[in-house]
Amino acid sequence: MVENTFNSGVKITTARVERRPHQFLYKDDLGFHFMDSNTFEQVLLQENLIANADLLKDGQEVEVLYHAETETPLSCDMPPFVELTITYTEPGIKGDTATNASKPATLETGAVIQVPLFINENETIKVDTRTRSYSERVK
Repeated sequence: MVENTFNSGVKITTARVERRPHQFLYKDDLGFHFMDSNTFEQVLLQENLIANADLLKDGQEVEVLYHAETETPLSCDMPPFVELTITYTEPGIKGDTATNASKPATLETGAVIQVPLFINENETIKVDTRTRSYSERVK
């Protein structure tokens, strides 16, 4: 919702948008393929319509925003947090947890984020998709 002030007599065209649940299927040379969870139809989205696309994991649930009249996809909203496994990071050093230092970690999707020093390979972590930051370790 956006608040605006207009002069009298100005014509405003409203656009109706809808959010629909989709499941991420796969990525290829054409773009990102999603399946509508209700109709099972597939839709192709370009990377520029997806914020933090490198955090998408196969089978992940997302919401796609559509322009209702033209059925055109406008954007893809990821859930606030995703659980991903670390495929590579430098080993942590025992006793190195007193500082707030961080190190880079490569996730199963290929994305690289900063994690605390005590996080190791093959651990599952929760990542905030809005800030691309480490949130917590998943047990």
